Amino acid sequence: MTKTPDATRRSDRSRRAVLDAALALVGEVGYNKLTVEAIAARAGVGKQTIYRWWPSKADVLLDASLALVDGAAQEVRWAGFPDTGDLAADLKHVLRATVDQFDDERYEAPLRALTAAGATDPALGARFTARLLEPQLALYEERLRSAQEAGQLAADTDLRLTVEMLVGPLTYRWLLRLAPLTHDFTDALVDRVLGGGAGGAGR
Repeated sequence: MTKTPDATRRSDRSRRAVLDAALALVGEVGYNKLTVEAIAARAGVGKQTIYRWWPSKADVLLDASLALVDGAAQEVRWAGFPDTGDLAADLKHVLRATVDQFDDERYEAPLRALTAAGATDPALGARFTARLLEPQLALYEERLRSAQEAGQLAADTDLRLTVEMLVGPLTYRWLLRLAPLTHDFTDALVDRVLGGGAGGAGR
């Protein structure tokens, strides 16, 4: 008896091949020289197959980056933002992991490409923020809210501002290559932010 080919499995393999090709190529040639044609050739699919699923190379790269981040979360069995009761330790743990991710060549090229492309393409920037950045920032805010409810942060602490004070300097240093990213830097950042008013209630 001849087995009927599984079209769903074949489509999944093709999508995975396209995402992998986009990540590999953006690291090799950069975003500006990245093309849908090149992605299709590397993935072994037709160009129209890509356009059936994604409207542009930027959307391919965005989905590829999301898949990459999800894969990293599974590798470390990510189960949400840690809440050990020690806010400073939890923030340092996550920011150190972020430094490790930024320093990983698998993430650097696609994330830089999306950041740069989003700065000049408002629609892409909005999708990048909504799908990749905001969910991560929400985890920070949720952890800070838990600390606030436990009396470790002042009741009037602006949680979103505190998140941006934590993440902003790290992203700024990475994006402009001002200095190497280190765990010492993120630890000092957490201590300064929590010790500079945001964490006054718990210190």
